[in-house]
Amino acid sequence: TQKTHTTLKTHSFEYPAGNMKFRSWISSSSSVNTAIDHPVPPPKGVFPDDASNFSDLPSSTTSPSLFSQETNSLSSLQSNLSLLTLPSVPSLQNLSPGTLNLAISARCLNSLNPRNAHVTFLAMHNNLLYAASSNEINVFELTNFTLIDTFNNKDPSSGSAKSVTFLDGKIFTAHQDCKIRVWKLTLNKQHKLIATLPTLEDRLRRFVFPSSYTNVRRHKKKMWIEHHDAVSGLAVNENLMCSVSWDRCLKIWGGSKLRCFESIKAHDDAINAVVVGKDGTIFTGSADKRIRVWGKPYAEKKGKIGLIATLEKHKSAVNALALSSDESVLFSGACDRSILVWEREDSANYMVVTGALRGHTKAILCLINVSDLLFSGSADRTVRIWTRGNQGQFCCLTVLDGHRTPVRSLVAAPAVAAESGGANGGVTLFSGSFDGEIKVWQIVVSSSSGSPLVS
Repeated sequence: TQKTHTTLKTHSFEYPAGNMKFRSWISSSSSVNTAIDHPVPPPKGVFPDDASNFSDLPSSTTSPSLFSQETNSLSSLQSNLSLLTLPSVPSLQNLSPGTLNLAISARCLNSLNPRNAHVTFLAMHNNLLYAASSNEINVFELTNFTLIDTFNNKDPSSGSAKSVTFLDGKIFTAHQDCKIRVWKLTLNKQHKLIATLPTLEDRLRRFVFPSSYTNVRRHKKKMWIEHHDAVSGLAVNENLMCSVSWDRCLKIWGGSKLRCFESIKAHDDAINAVVVGKDGTIFTGSADKRIRVWGKPYAEKKGKIGLIATLEKHKSAVNALALSSDESVLFSGACDRSILVWEREDSANYMVVTGALRGHTKAILCLINVSDLLFSGSADRTVRIWTRGNQGQFCCLTVLDGHRTPVRSLVAAPAVAAESGGANGGVTLFSGSFDGEIKVWQIVVSSSSGSPLVS
C-alpha cells in the first residue's frame, strides 16, 4: 500500500510482513536538495530489508585489504563532503581531529556471518553478542567469536526479529508477528522460551471486559495490551520495559508477571525507535518525522505516563535515537541524512535542536553512544564516528568503509585489554548490514601523547 502526502511532497510506503517500515527520502523539496546535484531517488521497492534495492549505490573506493589495517580518517573525510540536508539547522562539525589533538585508529578484527542474511539488530549482554537475522537470533561468544546458540529458528511464522533487550535475567525479543518473546539462558548456554507477551494469564484476566478492547481498523478489535503490527523496538529501565510498534503505540510492561499496564497512541505513523533514560524519560521516533518525549507528571510519581514534548525538525522518517553518556543530549537520525543534536532547555518546552551532524549520503539507520563517542550507521554502507569538543562543537573522527550493503545495526562496548600485539583499551564495535555480515572493529582514540582516551 502506498500513501501520498501531496502537501509535503513526500511518499509513505507500507510493506508486507518480513520487511521493515520506513518513510522514503524527500523526493522534491527544494530546501532539502539545494546542495545535491542528483537527488537520492526513492526506493524501488521494499526499503530497506531488501539489500538488492541498494545496487545503485556508488561502489566503495577503499580496497577490502585495507579493512584489516589501521586507517587514517582524513582521506575518507575529505572524500565524503557533507550534504546540506537541513539548511535551517546549523552545522556542529567544525572541529577536526588535529584541532582536538586526537589520533584515531580503526582496525577490522573479524567478520561474522550468521546463517541468514539481513542482520536487523545487534545487542550485547554478559560477554555474549546477540545478532537478529531474519526470524532467528544467533549468539556469539565475545572472547573467540564462536557461535554458541541459535534460537527462535524453529518458528519462521514469527517473522523478522526487530529488537533484543535484557531485563532481570531474561532476554526479550521483538518480532514481526506483533509479539514479544521472553527467553531464559540455561546452564549449558542455550536459550529457552518461557513466555510470550502479552501472556495468556494477562489475556484471560481481561478478555471478558469490553474496556479491554480497542478498534484497530474498521470492524476489527484487539485487546489494548497487545500490539497489532510489527514490534519495532524495545528499551528497558530498572524493572520496566517499553515496546514500540508500527501500530503507532507505545506500551509499558512490568512486574514479576510481565503485564502490560499502559498503552499510549504515541504517533501518527509507524514508530521506528525508542530509548529510555535512567530517570524513566522515554523518547520515541517515528515515520511521522517527529520525536516525542514521555514521562510521568512531576507532581504524580505514580501517575500515568504523559507527553512532555514533541520535537519537530526532521524532514523525513526518524529511524534511530541515542542518548549521550550523561543523558543530557539526544541524537536523532533520519532518512533526511542528518543527525540532529537536541539539548535540554526548560524555557523552550524541554529540548531544542542545537545543530546537525552531516556527511552521510543516504538515510541514517542506527545510532549508539559509548564512552562519549557517537557511532552512526547508514544506508550509504558506512559507519561514522563522532566526538564532542568544547562549546558543543563536534568532530567526525573517521569513516569506516567496508560493508557492501546498508548498515542496519550497531553495538559497542569499551574493549577489554587485548593480548600481546593488540591495542589496549578503546572500543570494540560491531556493525551489522543487510548482506548478513557483522564486522568487528577495534577503535582506539588517543591524545597527542599517545595515551588512549577511551578505556
